[in-house]
Amino acid sequence: MKQLERDFVVLGGGPGGYTAAFRAADLGRSVTLIEQQKSLGGVCLNVGCIPSKTLLHLAQVMDDAAQLESVGITYGKPKVDLDAIRTHKETVVSNLTGGLDGLVKARKVERITGTGSFISDTELLIKTEDGEMTITFKDLVIAVGSRPIQIPGIPYEDERIWDSTKALEVSEIPKRLTIIGGGIIGMEMAAIYHGLGSEITVIEMTDSIIPPADRDLKQSLLKQVKKQYKAIYTSTKVTKVSAESESLKVELEGEKAPDSIEADAVLVAVGRKVNTDRIDIDKTTIKRGDRDWILTDEKQRTNVSHIYAIGDVTGDPMLAHRATHQGKVAAEVASGLKSAFTPMSIPSVAYTQPEIAWIGLTEQEAKEKKIPIKKGSFPWQASGRAMTELAPLGVSKALFDPESGRILGAGIAGKHAGELIGEAVLALEMGAVAEDIALTIHPHPTLSETFAVAAELAEGTATDTMNR
Repeated sequence: MKQLERDFVVLGGGPGGYTAAFRAADLGRSVTLIEQQKSLGGVCLNVGCIPSKTLLHLAQVMDDAAQLESVGITYGKPKVDLDAIRTHKETVVSNLTGGLDGLVKARKVERITGTGSFISDTELLIKTEDGEMTITFKDLVIAVGSRPIQIPGIPYEDERIWDSTKALEVSEIPKRLTIIGGGIIGMEMAAIYHGLGSEITVIEMTDSIIPPADRDLKQSLLKQVKKQYKAIYTSTKVTKVSAESESLKVELEGEKAPDSIEADAVLVAVGRKVNTDRIDIDKTTIKRGDRDWILTDEKQRTNVSHIYAIGDVTGDPMLAHRATHQGKVAAEVASGLKSAFTPMSIPSVAYTQPEIAWIGLTEQEAKEKKIPIKKGSFPWQASGRAMTELAPLGVSKALFDPESGRILGAGIAGKHAGELIGEAVLALEMGAVAEDIALTIHPHPTLSETFAVAAELAEGTATDTMNR
């Protein structure tokens, strides 16, 4: 068996992994990147963020076109060509993965396609199509990501049972699609398949869809989807799914839910599980916490000083933008720089129609923890730009400390909320107060100015609406 010695090794080529590899290479390290798939980018680029946003854009365009009927412009019912849609999606993904391949070559990063597992705290076993090898490493970054959780009572062997990866293949448009899980992934998939023509039923175990988001942010989405989807059952549990010849029988347990419903396909979207169980981590002395998450400090170091962990394997929130920043920190610390992962907060976005985005403290958390807040909330029905874009279903709000005036959190629901939340993220990181935001001149008419008006409302200086 081939035995190699390497300087800086990254196990996993997702957003966090390739970022760590590229940053380390830029800092002069000799880098080896190990990824089991032939394409870099991990779940996010190949079977997650990018393909889902590609499909969500198509659904949004169809929805926008349908809305124009109310103002006298009619395009007619869209014709859906699944082969063309898949080709477009795959082209977007391949262009981006091809770009990563170019960056690997430009930075002279050694790329190994295969699976890696631990032999000890200093050695990996690598399995490739050409055979096995061992690698002894000086520094290692674990970036092996996560996979969809499976729940009991589901016949996963049936091809009509989907996870998010299967759903993004868009191999068919089921007449009746039932989605188990009303979180971000479930609601994004609901938007995609509703746009393609499926009848949507969502089942959520908690009392509301997208549980972490404040209720006022979800009202716009709920108002929309209650008209579009067949049903949304909250506080409801799926007890069993039976594979019958003509359909899938989904048995439910919930006060307002029927005993069972029929579906042509069932998407299970109830969260993700870390992949630490797939790398023989028990052969190391690396410490783990709840749900097998790897424990790290703010420098992304594990208790084994030369081993770092980033991304999903370190726990929630399992987001690509968190992983990339952690990847930079790990590479910099391992290369002798002073660096740490200490964000004030990490933004979350549901790319639904309309979108929901939030950062920092939520009203729900403030209430539970009895944290005093001063709030400014601006409904988009009073926004000129929102009205001109036929997008009045939205709200921009900001929460401030009553004493210092510093921003504690923010939420935006509406068209392009995922883009708009960036201003709130910067404000939070910079320690802005309500006055800073209110006195910053925003262009008019724009959706971005709705956040400034929210700050004005908190300050009591708003003129475009009544101060409350």
